[in-house]
Amino acid sequence: MTSLEMRSNSLFMRNNFTVSGKWDIPLIKKQDIPIDNVCLIAYSDTRQNDKPENTACGVHFFIDDYRFTGIYNNPERSIEKLSQYAYLLTPDYSTYYDMNYWRQLESVAHSHWVGAYWQSMGLKVVPTMTWSDSRSYSFCNDGVEKGCVVAVGMIGCKHEKKLFLRGYNKMIETVEPSAIICLGEPFKEMEGNIIPVDYRASRKVVR
Repeated sequence: MTSLEMRSNSLFMRNNFTVSGKWDIPLIKKQDIPIDNVCLIAYSDTRQNDKPENTACGVHFFIDDYRFTGIYNNPERSIEKLSQYAYLLTPDYSTYYDMNYWRQLESVAHSHWVGAYWQSMGLKVVPTMTWSDSRSYSFCNDGVEKGCVVAVGMIGCKHEKKLFLRGYNKMIETVEPSAIICLGEPFKEMEGNIIPVDYRASRKVVR
């Protein structure tokens, strides 16, 4: 397949998934995700032909957005490399509360589209849940089947604790996740089946 054909196929696939909610967000379906001894590796630390110690982990995207812009724009380029790993957290595109509303919606839609695409390619996917203020509740939990294992990140949340907890509680109410993979130390007020993962440990890969 030529690069143009691959690009055309990718564009077609963007409109070829089951959707949900007012904004037709692509749906990430519930899958059997191993939650015993959860370990994660950052996308920026992944490699072709990686070591088994690393490929036994899930891949997270709690890193700067610019490091994974190609995941949405050219998703087929990374599929072979990412298929090595146990499962994939969807990209954590930024949804800061002071971003324009359309950009927040776009971030969630892109993240969930990538997750739906990965599932269509036979990969295991954990939706990364993200939100800002109450305006984002109209879309941030769409595109996630109830009962999924989900992921949240604590990086930068300490300064907006109340805002974070409101959105977290809304997510728990709406999605009813079976487990929450939490990268970073959770707040003591957070409810649910939380599986904490140390961020620093996720950056200690075997080379």
